[in-house]
Amino acid sequence: MTSENTSLQVCTTPADLTALAEKLHADGRPVALVPTMGALHDGHMQLVRAAKQIPNAAVIVSIFVNPLQFGLNEDLDSYPRTLPEDLDLLASEGVYAAFAPTPQDMYPDGFRTTVNPGPLSTEMEGATRPGHFAGALTVCAKLFGISRADHAFFGEKDYQQLTLLKQMVKDLNIPVTLHPVAIRREKSGLALSSRNRYLSDTERTLAEQLSASLRAGKDAADKGATPREVVTVTRDYLARYPEIEVDYVELRDAGLRKLNDYSDNSLPARLLLAARVGTTRLIDNMGLMLQPWDY
Repeated sequence: MTSENTSLQVCTTPADLTALAEKLHADGRPVALVPTMGALHDGHMQLVRAAKQIPNAAVIVSIFVNPLQFGLNEDLDSYPRTLPEDLDLLASEGVYAAFAPTPQDMYPDGFRTTVNPGPLSTEMEGATRPGHFAGALTVCAKLFGISRADHAFFGEKDYQQLTLLKQMVKDLNIPVTLHPVAIRREKSGLALSSRNRYLSDTERTLAEQLSASLRAGKDAADKGATPREVVTVTRDYLARYPEIEVDYVELRDAGLRKLNDYSDNSLPARLLLAARVGTTRLIDNMGLMLQPWDY
């Protein structure tokens, strides 16, 4: 079914979205896809604004809380769902179309094929959330195909997912160009996330320390700290807040490969963490440049 919310077209089935996309291509318009799980905030709108920079593109935003990427005891049932407000926001931003399918639309009876994301999917987020990346990549592969996307936009907050998506697109010859978009933060430094709405005022103040710890690690790297020292500085900062339950702090190269003990070259790297504040699990990361080091 396709309906309209002012100038925004709303598709609810894969067939309708594919038909819309094929008409756009016939008219010479590229499709710029922004995949989301809804509960939209300004971080999502930053993705939309980036997508609108593609010349003559029709921006399509998908809103789908994907059950395949939630594990047991995760927040699938309680994940915020604000579809009417999301559609109004997208209409106000001049988005061409929204895609809001049901789980049955995306995974009809008999569905059984999923993406195997490879070894990186079992580390960091994958170690804590088994199967998460298989679900995330499977839904993205479906969205790329359904929407006939020429371009797709993803925030760097989900940096590990973005890295795996780049590998999937390359390995499976999917004809879509991925566009990373920098993390959108509040003035306090807290990375924007739909899950931030779970936080109490006290918990929000604690959550702001996650980005502060990353900045402390980046400052250490700028001063010539080794990778091990960068991680230690970040962890020591978080240790000042015992209410924060740290899941992991990792420093990897920009492709998320593990670092060796020696380098005689400067190296772009990514400092990543996950932690629980109250009952809310949050992730964040920050890019930095490592100086030559030797343990």
